[in-house]
Amino acid sequence: MEHILELDRELFLELNSNFHTPWLDQLMMFFSTTTAWIPLYLFLLYLLIRNYGKQTWLILLAVALTILLADQITSSIMKPFFERLRPSHEPSLAERVYIVNQYRGGKFGFASSHAANTFGIATLMWLVLKVYRPWITLLFLWAVGVGYTRIYLGVHYPGDILAGFTVGFVCALASFLLLMMLRNFVERRSALDAGTD
Repeated sequence: MEHILELDRELFLELNSNFHTPWLDQLMMFFSTTTAWIPLYLFLLYLLIRNYGKQTWLILLAVALTILLADQITSSIMKPFFERLRPSHEPSLAERVYIVNQYRGGKFGFASSHAANTFGIATLMWLVLKVYRPWITLLFLWAVGVGYTRIYLGVHYPGDILAGFTVGFVCALASFLLLMMLRNFVERRSALDAGTD
């Protein structure tokens, strides 16, 4: 395990310290925020409404559940349990981590909530927007890009990001399965109501 953690630290330093350009700093900070992606979320909402109509609320319920699960598992369970210091708080890396705008995040970083949330959304959209799959797959590149911003900013190791991706993927699958069960229930209920009219 220590060897894996050391490799994670070395990969972090490679990605954090060696790829910095001053003009990218503020862009990476911006792309790491939720606000930056509001247009993307609105576009995805448009696609959901276009494809699901009145049943869009079921998909949004699955999205909310995915984010809730991913965020709580990473922030409320994993971070306090593993207590792995973020690179920005690791004393042994103090002189080697590139920090932007003095932003250091919370004390612990395993696993990344940003990574879990974005990968969870990407996975769920890939599952529910099948008709757009040839290009909806690009959402995974978006999730990877957001994950990289966290490394660039010095607040997560690559291992934090990969663990976050895994959590997000599992949470999206669980939400999708619940969504399918709920949709079947709603459709059966609608059919029964129509039969009694």
